[in-house]
Amino acid sequence: MDDINKQQASHFPRRRFVQGLIAGGVLAAFPSIIHAASSLVAGTITGNAPELSGKVIELVIDESPVNFTGVVRMATTINGSIPAPTLRLREGDDVTIKVTNKLSVPSSIHWHGIILPYQMDGVPGISFKGIMPGETFVYKFKLQQSGTYWYHSHSGFQEMTGMYGALIIEPRETDIISSDNEHVIQLSDWTDDDPMALFRKLKIQSDVFNFSQPTVPEFFADVSNTSVANALQRRKMWHQMRMSPTDLADLSASAMTFLMNGTAPMANWRGLFKSGEKLRLRFINGSSNSFFDVRIPELKLTVVQADGQNVEPVTVDEFRFGPGETYDVIVEPKNDAYTIFAQSMDRSGYAKGTLSVAQGLDAPTPALDPVEWLTMMDMMGNMDHGAMSDMNHGAMANMKQPGMDHGAMKMDHSQHGAMAMDHSKHGMSENPLSVASTKVRHAKTEYGASVDMRVDMPRTNLDDPGIGLRKNGRRVLTLADLHSLDGIANHQEPEAEIELHLTGNMERYSWSFDGLEFGKSTPVHMQHNKRIRVILQNDTMMTHPMHLHGMWSDLENDQGDVQVRRHTIPVQPAQRISFLTTPHDVGRWAWHCHLLFHMDAGMFREVVVS
Repeated sequence: MDDINKQQASHFPRRRFVQGLIAGGVLAAFPSIIHAASSLVAGTITGNAPELSGKVIELVIDESPVNFTGVVRMATTINGSIPAPTLRLREGDDVTIKVTNKLSVPSSIHWHGIILPYQMDGVPGISFKGIMPGETFVYKFKLQQSGTYWYHSHSGFQEMTGMYGALIIEPRETDIISSDNEHVIQLSDWTDDDPMALFRKLKIQSDVFNFSQPTVPEFFADVSNTSVANALQRRKMWHQMRMSPTDLADLSASAMTFLMNGTAPMANWRGLFKSGEKLRLRFINGSSNSFFDVRIPELKLTVVQADGQNVEPVTVDEFRFGPGETYDVIVEPKNDAYTIFAQSMDRSGYAKGTLSVAQGLDAPTPALDPVEWLTMMDMMGNMDHGAMSDMNHGAMANMKQPGMDHGAMKMDHSQHGAMAMDHSKHGMSENPLSVASTKVRHAKTEYGASVDMRVDMPRTNLDDPGIGLRKNGRRVLTLADLHSLDGIANHQEPEAEIELHLTGNMERYSWSFDGLEFGKSTPVHMQHNKRIRVILQNDTMMTHPMHLHGMWSDLENDQGDVQVRRHTIPVQPAQRISFLTTPHDVGRWAWHCHLLFHMDAGMFREVVVS
């Protein structure tokens, strides 16, 4: 790439991100322009979504024009709204939701995290055929739970083009979470481009949207901190592994505009409150491909619910969540205005909004945090071993984590270019996640063209907030902090165990379970009402939010204690996690990474409960 192209590339992310800022800022500043713009997007509702309630609801899927960046594009909408209408229902009710598809292509709605009959789950090709153009499909199910959930399309890339909304289920009895007021805050990502065109670009070059590659100034900074030899060794190591230490997200702000309740950053979604009120904020990550790190500067967040389930309250400054996850937090504002700041994991952009006592009051917007390089822990897992050799210790100084012993690391590229670690000299701790204690070892299918990396010494800790959040001076939520408020009622011991590896090949932009993309895989079989332990090991360098339809995932810690009930579990690089589940409903279910492009590229399995 010549110097001119490099300059263009380096400015591109900022230019695309600023488009979203300017579009919102201009529209907010000039009412006449708002009027002109609204005439272009007449009928499209953005910002605070309409609210629907009752036992019978009608939804219409259609296309509507929107303008988030100064350019008019067609979006996929429900009842002409982005986000889709918030459905506020009641636990215990039998609901009927009539969904009419006015698109020219099939569509669907999946009720994310809701326990229901599989025929109502809304996954085309798995639980039903889909909603054909011009047809109306009637969803009927009984609400067996309460809390904050959401719904979205499970067809093509429609979710990415605007088809998502909040689903709030009020408890049958009095809600034990008390507040004076509440706001639903749904985060998402929008692209002006054709999602399929973005997907094709990733298939050709997986890091095409990563504009945070290591630079010459960083090389000289490494030299000054260590030595020329170590700085060169560090880059040689990443080059040999065909990986980038800044490969944190597939789609950056160069391709995406990050939205809060369907509002670009400078258009500035606003939630009002009265002085002295205690607020409940229902955060939903309804994005297609983005992890967000959320904080409200100068305001503590008390997490009271995760994935719709009440948890023991824990107070933090910040939390990270991926597509599919929800967190309810309680805040008690003292100032007149606060900024809700949700920066993307790769630090290329952010979504934002304002909490204030009146219109026109604002608070400062923080600067984006610096991009951090992935560490050896993210690449190889458990580094706390004493026999690692064959690697220049000094070259990894800047990647080292406290308490890690790098003296025994060994890399093996002999198997299809895969990266491995020699654990023959180390005993494994006695816990459910120990490699030595599991009933099922690495699947033979894990090695092949669809896998460019494996981890033989995974880490099992749940107390890591993740890359970019470690030791940032703020109290950051981790999975280890989450405990179901009433514990997990099911104390049945597991009768079977399944282990699956999350695998991928970044050069091919291929994602899979055990090295098999969905089209090459066979269903996972579970027995009805039989308790089962599931182990997921991430053999890639990206975090995957794993969503198992139709049943709860009761997350265990590395000692086998059940901590918290989830429907979507983020599995970090080189991490091994375990959860228990009981399939109470027979049928065919989906199990997939909730990063939409990862799912479409193969990280999807069918689960058959019989």
